[in-house]
Amino acid sequence: MTVQPGEAVVLLGRNGVGKTTFLRALAGVLRPAGGGVYYGDTPVSEAAARSCALLGHENALKPDETPRQSLTFWSRLAASPISIQEALTAMGLRALADRPTRRLSQGQKRRVALARLLVLDRPVWLLDEPAAPLDSDGRQRLSDIVMAHRARGGLVIAATHQTLDWPDARTRELVR
Repeated sequence: MTVQPGEAVVLLGRNGVGKTTFLRALAGVLRPAGGGVYYGDTPVSEAAARSCALLGHENALKPDETPRQSLTFWSRLAASPISIQEALTAMGLRALADRPTRRLSQGQKRRVALARLLVLDRPVWLLDEPAAPLDSDGRQRLSDIVMAHRARGGLVIAATHQTLDWPDARTRELVR
């Protein structure tokens, strides 16, 4: 499979078909059993850390940390040009920015994890069930950030078992 800058690919399939495993191979976390993964001409082992952001099933948030604290950490780590306020606003989190994540709903926690993608500022987003806990507003915000990311030349590969109404996204069904 080849994905170009500005594209989105949605991988559909039932639970257990290998969507998460495929994303982990694309992120360089797992070595593929066959073939290879490249970012341009560079092997994933050399390119993934600076090229991709992986959002897995877990939101990777500390319970006593606030969204603002979490995003500040990731922003500094990535030396991001994206402001934390922009990321909070994009995901509708400004009013919750200083609330400990243990007090957020699952959908709100997912929004914080999605905001982390913005501050990481990586060209490749690998998303595993990105919309699972989101309400309609959260799904729209997800669609908006994906469209904006693609407009800047980023690419997105999302694995899900539910539809994502992203304009111009290619769909690939994984089966065993």
